Amino acid sequence: MIAAANSNTEGDSKLSNSYDEYVTVMVADQIFGLPIDRVHDVFIASSVTAVPLAPREIVGLLNLRGRVVTAMCLRRRLGLPDRASGDREMAVGLEHHGESYGLLIDSVGEVMKLTSENREPNPVHMDQRWVKLSKGVHRLDDKLLIILDVDAVLSFDAEARAA
Repeated sequence: MIAAANSNTEGDSKLSNSYDEYVTVMVADQIFGLPIDRVHDVFIASSVTAVPLAPREIVGLLNLRGRVVTAMCLRRRLGLPDRASGDREMAVGLEHHGESYGLLIDSVGEVMKLTSENREPNPVHMDQRWVKLSKGVHRLDDKLLIILDVDAVLSFDAEARAA
């Protein structure tokens, strides 16, 4: 009994160092994970001001508690069709190189704590646009959780200029 308790404690301490936490978001019936340490806010995006000549992914600018935040549509970034209009826009607040972004999504899920060892590489059949934005996947009971690379998602403007 004591040996079992000790082995569990040792195993727990080893596993506790290898967990990753993700905020899950839904976009077009696909679940994505954002590293929790990159997420600053979850909010409803309202009063978005359009930016002339901005890339298609940039929906506009919004005011979030006195800060100017660039609103980016994750659907467009992933090459998916726009949502039906009239739905409330949810956003996840992120930062990239000192700039604030609101990543527009369909809905926010839960926080998931998953072991790093269970993360798998991207499937070979995954769209290349998604592969460039992903750090791998986790198999859940009935879905595939795609882990987004926040830096890749938010740094598209530099790669577009280089192309």
